[in-house]
Amino acid sequence: MRGPNHNETQGPPAAAEHGYRSGASAARESELIARIAKGDRRAFEELYNLYHRRLARFLTRLTRRYDVAEEVINDTFWIVWKKAGDFRGESQPSTWILGIAYRRARNAFRSAARTGSSENLDALLDPPTTDEPMRAEELRDWLLQALEQLPVEQRLAVELCYELGYSCEEISAIMGCPVNTVKTRLFHARAKLQKLLPVLGGNLAPPAGSRGGT
Repeated sequence: MRGPNHNETQGPPAAAEHGYRSGASAARESELIARIAKGDRRAFEELYNLYHRRLARFLTRLTRRYDVAEEVINDTFWIVWKKAGDFRGESQPSTWILGIAYRRARNAFRSAARTGSSENLDALLDPPTTDEPMRAEELRDWLLQALEQLPVEQRLAVELCYELGYSCEEISAIMGCPVNTVKTRLFHARAKLQKLLPVLGGNLAPPAGSRGGT
């Protein structure tokens, strides 16, 4: 299902992502989902507009194929439209929606691999190569290069935690795995990044005071 602004793929800076999970935003989004469950298309359009850029930003961390990202977004919102009545508010609306997008993306990548797509699974999972403003900074560029070398699940955990600001519990819900698995992925990802960054940046020391916690 395609909604307004469907050609937009570049989301807001990471710092702006955290506000959308405020109490007021979550309450509004829960209200929209309840209205969607009753067939309210205006509520659906509003939710689509709220989430398209967020989902595009997340998905283009997984694939350089913007057509694949757009397909996943459309599939995600089709499920939101069909399953809105199943949302009980046991998690944040953003956690529920991003969890659907994550599962649809994984299914899309597996399907491409099974059908022998000309672009194999590893290529699909590479981050986008388009120029982003933040990549003008050397440290950011090195970090993205290092992230490319992480296993996809570790990369996802890092993106969800440090870029989008989700807790381990929320990431667990999104990725459909135990909280301890999320913590283990983050632990190993940090360890690998600490080794990779100095190599990529010459004598660059690992970032000090990185946001910790397992």
